Amino acid sequence: MLSDKMAQAASKTCEICISASGSQYCLECEQYFCENCKTFHNRQKISKTHQFQSALDVIPEGKSKCKDHNEDVSFVCNTCNVAVCSSCVTGSHKRHDFSKLHDSIARLKATNEQELRRKVQEATKSMNKMEEGLTKFDMKVEVVVKAITENGSKIKAMVDTHIAQMIASIKDQSRMERDKLTKIIADTRMDLKVGSDLDKTMYELYKTRHDDKLLQSLQKLTDDIAKLTIEPITDYPDVFYTAKSTTDHDIKQLFGTFKISDVHTGQTGYREKELHKPSSDYEHDMKLKEHGRYLYRCDGCGKEKRTNL
Repeated sequence: MLSDKMAQAASKTCEICISASGSQYCLECEQYFCENCKTFHNRQKISKTHQFQSALDVIPEGKSKCKDHNEDVSFVCNTCNVAVCSSCVTGSHKRHDFSKLHDSIARLKATNEQELRRKVQEATKSMNKMEEGLTKFDMKVEVVVKAITENGSKIKAMVDTHIAQMIASIKDQSRMERDKLTKIIADTRMDLKVGSDLDKTMYELYKTRHDDKLLQSLQKLTDDIAKLTIEPITDYPDVFYTAKSTTDHDIKQLFGTFKISDVHTGQTGYREKELHKPSSDYEHDMKLKEHGRYLYRCDGCGKEKRTNL
């Protein structure tokens, strides 16, 4: 992306002397200046307060053309969910609902930022609580192990082997439940990683032209953010030990027992973990059926429109 911007800036020529490279951009005049012309421009009384920025940081305005009328695309037909020109507004899309392309892009940016921020915060909060629950579970396991050890210490040497077997058993079973919690935390970290990647994609999209391609990319980003799932807070497993009075007879039967409850989540159905990897242009997926949506053709303009099932 940076190399594209550098190549674009290098192709600009100073619009004043029309000879040197236009490396500086005047925000008030909306013109490219070379270093010498910029200095002269700032010395003039009428323009000495003008602000400049590097031409490398100038994002070009969208100049996409309508394929039907060869006019600049400047509106969005909300009825058909496509970018259109002014001739489309009074022609094939007449009496449809419209908004300005710039406004639609701004709304999508704000919505994506807010929704992604909310989900990342929710995922962070959920992961912190799960880690806290995992720590408490480990502490409970250790408490039970200690109880078993203390109870076993009251029994004669003949039961030492049984004590070791029982401790090994509870650790094995608790390890299975711990692994489940660890897996959930790992999945949540992956959600955060996907959210971070989407955030980087969103940042890169903001540097691109404000045209219909950006609109489609932002719409695709909206779908990907909606598919970003957050693991619900689990009901953490419990562990306890029920001691029995011990005698010299039938040690195994008189020993206490332990029980570990299973990990439970509120998750139902299929959870899609792999989101589409964003490309450099963040290509928009236009398949007819995708994640519970389908397209139908508008009777007024003949354009395809996406709707929920």
